[in-house]
Amino acid sequence: MHFIFRLALVLSPILVLSSARAASPEDRYVATRDAAIAKFAKLSNDNKINEAVDKAEAAARDELKGQLTAILSQPARPGFTLAQINLDTLYKGDMGFGMLDGLRFDADTGRNGGKIGEKRADGSFVEPKAHIVVTTEALFIRWLHEHKTWWDKGSKNVPQQVEAALKFEGLYTQAISTDAAVINFNELPVVRPASATLTYGFLAGRTQDSTPDAADEVFVAAIANGKVYIAYGEIEPAVGVPACATIRADYNKRADEADEKLRQKRIDRKAYDKLGDLRQQGDDAFKHCFVQHAPEQPAFATATKQAQALLETAIGK
Repeated sequence: MHFIFRLALVLSPILVLSSARAASPEDRYVATRDAAIAKFAKLSNDNKINEAVDKAEAAARDELKGQLTAILSQPARPGFTLAQINLDTLYKGDMGFGMLDGLRFDADTGRNGGKIGEKRADGSFVEPKAHIVVTTEALFIRWLHEHKTWWDKGSKNVPQQVEAALKFEGLYTQAISTDAAVINFNELPVVRPASATLTYGFLAGRTQDSTPDAADEVFVAAIANGKVYIAYGEIEPAVGVPACATIRADYNKRADEADEKLRQKRIDRKAYDKLGDLRQQGDDAFKHCFVQHAPEQPAFATATKQAQALLETAIGK
């Protein structure tokens, strides 16, 4: 009996510690999020989505935002609005489902200094020129694990190692982009701030089809003080290499000519197939050329400075 009592005394602190770990703020956040996702998935499957349910979904995200605000304890950033949750939706079937768990700060002005939400002459509205997303390392690693097989078989999924993940362009598509794929054009030589243990920056563009001719955004990621920061924004001027665009245009012209010859039966299918995928060859040649020659462009140095400033705003110097 005395042995059992002593054993209980020894085990009690271990059990208390284990319980504390299981009930960490991040664990409570994930449990709340997953319960909400399951709730709205059932309502969706039962065809019970209506205005009241949509309001409940928005309220659930507000609750999650409150938990993240307490977990992350982030200061305001000059030139940025108050933080909002980075999750676009808790409905599984919606575009934007599964984005990175974190808080997002949006710039309060657009590229040309316009106030966010103002209507332009062409009818469009001013969008934030930059964004900062913050999460904890623990939540980021959990998110990586959840996205290990996020995309269908045959598509490369996000690496499970943090450094490799931050260098994988698909991470940014899944984490922050809801309607277009993020393209990594070129690594940028950003300087790691003293408080950061890891940084990575790159020239970027977005696409729903083919690779753009120029990079008009920068992305920077960093790990500092137990948190992961992802900042991204539009740049001016865009970084382009006309000679590289010409190379791709030549390949596309050859592809068009081959299509026309096949249609007119001037070449047979065997000869056509022998040419290979000329458009893909052109895209590959364009990217290879861009990596080689983008650093030679004056706009590249300007983009690097803009990325560095964004990084320092995100985490501080």
